[in-house]
Amino acid sequence: MKSKILISHTLLILLSIAVSSESHAQTTQLPESHLTLAEGVLLRGDRAPDPNLPPGENFDLLSWSLTLPTDLNKDDKADMIYESPLSDGFELSPFFYTAEDGGMVFACPNQGAKTSKNTKYARTELREMLRRGNTGIKTQGITGNNWVFNNMHGSVKRKAGAIEGSLEATLSVNRVSVTGDEKKVGRVIIGQIHATDDEPIRLYYRKLPHNEKGAIYFAHEINGGDDEWVNMIGSRSHTLTNPEDGISLNEKFSYKITVENSVLHVTIIRSGKPNISHSLDMKESGYHKSNQYMYFKAGVYNQNNSGDPRDYVQATFYYLNNIH
Repeated sequence: MKSKILISHTLLILLSIAVSSESHAQTTQLPESHLTLAEGVLLRGDRAPDPNLPPGENFDLLSWSLTLPTDLNKDDKADMIYESPLSDGFELSPFFYTAEDGGMVFACPNQGAKTSKNTKYARTELREMLRRGNTGIKTQGITGNNWVFNNMHGSVKRKAGAIEGSLEATLSVNRVSVTGDEKKVGRVIIGQIHATDDEPIRLYYRKLPHNEKGAIYFAHEINGGDDEWVNMIGSRSHTLTNPEDGISLNEKFSYKITVENSVLHVTIIRSGKPNISHSLDMKESGYHKSNQYMYFKAGVYNQNNSGDPRDYVQATFYYLNNIH
């Protein structure tokens, strides 16, 4: 009798674990917007930007501002180009310009002007601006310029510019850093969600000097806490051997980042290969607090501040879309 009771108790525990696991799987299931992505088909891969036009005429840049690794006005901060001039034809070679194939080029040296004294790295990166040039709306805070998670209080959601959303891009990484600290060489952030102070996601591409192909991984930063790391292709290790299924320099690929019901979904798309997706529940990450606002970022955020000052990273975007 005692053994039967023990067996029954064990079965109950196993059943409880199975139900719990199934419930967790349901909360992190990919949304329809990711499930319906065609396998191995780049996002807007048929798009052909005009090489004779500036980026603002090939892409809708009115909902973005641009941070540069320069300090032309000598105010000890990185220069920023706001929505209207950016969409009206701004270019600044060699940092931001139209490539010979029409793509939008972002390049950033290992050492350049930074956005603040606390920032370690330089960037040539777009920052989402939902206000689309309406300077009467403040850029920071819970305003019409930024978006929030769905699990925020209703009064907060009413003040925000949007509730959750997606960032889509098709790009190729043309160059990564090759000099300096071995723990920093070759890595660059190509897409982000930035919150008030922290980052719900930083999407990385990394190719080491001795490898032919690069890895894709992301960091999820707990609000006020540590990073959680997720490898998608290869890994973030600075001793990684060549990832056989990695992405080469100049190889086009797509990513889609979505927040839906406070769950993060990331999909990587490569031509002719199965899509790779990962979901992460952020309900306990602290971004539901009333002071937390979000915006997307895209471009190159160089993650190497060592080595030759002339060393740099570069990526070319062929499609970019923020959806809310």
